[in-house]
Amino acid sequence: MKGFDKKQFLLSVVAVFIVMQATDFLIHGVILRSSYEATKEIWRPEMENMMWIMQITGIVFSVFFVNIYIFFAKGHFREGIFSGLCYGFLMGVLIYGGVNFNQYVIYNIELSLVWKWFVFGVIQMALMGLVTSLIYKVNTKTPQN
Repeated sequence: MKGFDKKQFLLSVVAVFIVMQATDFLIHGVILRSSYEATKEIWRPEMENMMWIMQITGIVFSVFFVNIYIFFAKGHFREGIFSGLCYGFLMGVLIYGGVNFNQYVIYNIELSLVWKWFVFGVIQMALMGLVTSLIYKVNTKTPQN
C-alpha cells in the first residue's frame, strides 16, 4: 500500500489492544462486577478458562480497527484527534448499538446492563480512535506532478 507506515501501524495496533484490555478490565472487572455477580447464572461457568479466545479476537479486532481508520483517513476525513474520536464514536455506536441490544433479546438480562455496555463501549471505542489518531499519521498529500 502506497504511503503505508508499518511502524506506525504496529504501534497503533499494540496501543489499541492495550487500551482495549485496560478499559475492558476497568469496565467489566471493576465497574460492572456487581452486575455480573447478580446475573452469574447466565454466564458460562468455565469462562475464565476460555479468556485466551478473547485475547486473540482482541488482537484481530485491533488490526482491523486501525486498518479501517487508515483507509478512511486517507481520503474520507481529516486526520487528527477530533477525527480519531469521531471515528471511534461511530464504530462504537455501530458495534455496540447492534450487538448489545441484540443480547438483550437473547439473554435474560436487565436493560440497564445493556445500556451500560453500550455507553462504556462507545467511550472505549472513542478512546481507541483517539489513540490511533495520535499514533498513526496518515499522509493525505498527493505527490506533485
